[in-house]
Amino acid sequence: MTDPDPYIQTWEERYALPGYLYGSAPNRFLAAQAHLLRPGMHALAVADGDGRNGVWLAEQGLRVLSVDRSPLAIEKAAALAASRGVTLETEVVDLFQWRWPVATFDVVVSIFFHLASPRREAIHARMVRTLRPGGRLILEAFTKRQLQFASGGPRDLEALYSAEELQADFADLEIERLDEAETELDEGAFHQGPAALIRLVARKPS
Repeated sequence: MTDPDPYIQTWEERYALPGYLYGSAPNRFLAAQAHLLRPGMHALAVADGDGRNGVWLAEQGLRVLSVDRSPLAIEKAAALAASRGVTLETEVVDLFQWRWPVATFDVVVSIFFHLASPRREAIHARMVRTLRPGGRLILEAFTKRQLQFASGGPRDLEALYSAEELQADFADLEIERLDEAETELDEGAFHQGPAALIRLVARKPS
């Protein structure tokens, strides 16, 4: 018998708490990109947790695959979709072992999904490959200045992002927006207070 994965144990304990860790409303930056979305688009919500963003995408008429490593998070995402009356395809995956579909999705959404190098570059490259020509990546994450704040995110400088890192990771995409901002987070119990964020919208060339 193998020892339990401490990563999964930690997140399963969090997702076992009542309610939704980051609330049930979508990430505000993602919601502000609604003008880029069209009903019928195929979307991938990466590390979607308990589903707030995947469900919102489904509510916009998109066909959505919501993936996460936590089985309990995926259960809660499916329950949230059912309560909202939308269809959400879900899958429990280890993104490093998953066979990412190639040139499949019109939209890839990555919200507060943090990895240190070289894992970050590897997963970001797979996000690029899974986009169809003309598809878009929508990403929001914490910058390295987030260590000054207590509103969420990893406490590891290497797992926090800079504009230079994202420019390098997504050099094969046309970057339409890349900016950093300090703002106030109000997303459930785990994202509260001042935060340092980086936001990216990038398009795969047709």
